[in-house]
Amino acid sequence: MALIRWEPLREIETLHRDMNRLFDRLLSSDGGEGVGLSFVPAAEMEETNDAIHLKLEVPGLEPKDINVEVTAESVSISGERKSETRIEDNGITRSEFRYGRFERVIPLPSHIQNDKVHAEYKNGILSLTLPKAEEEKHKVVKVNIG
Repeated sequence: MALIRWEPLREIETLHRDMNRLFDRLLSSDGGEGVGLSFVPAAEMEETNDAIHLKLEVPGLEPKDINVEVTAESVSISGERKSETRIEDNGITRSEFRYGRFERVIPLPSHIQNDKVHAEYKNGILSLTLPKAEEEKHKVVKVNIG
């Protein structure tokens, strides 16, 4: 029986490579595992007495590439970041940008008037102002103390 030398650093490198390959497949736009989502835009939400203010970070997109759908309870943002493929002289192209479609559904903390939503897109930030429904503005809840 032969002795095998244990090399922990090599095993860590192999694990690192395997984890990178797993995440690349899950996030690839060609759908390595059928997921096909390139990125999920970061969001920031602020609630005031009259409205909910929602900001999403979607850099590198044109407003025509973004689809926003609003119900009384949630906001759905989807779109696609299209790639511009360039082939260099030696035939190798390297890109760390993520391309492909994305979708995010954000539940809202209170009901809104979805026919009065205001949207603005500037410098890669999509800002939505979602006015609250009238019954939500004046809603008072009595709390029973047991």
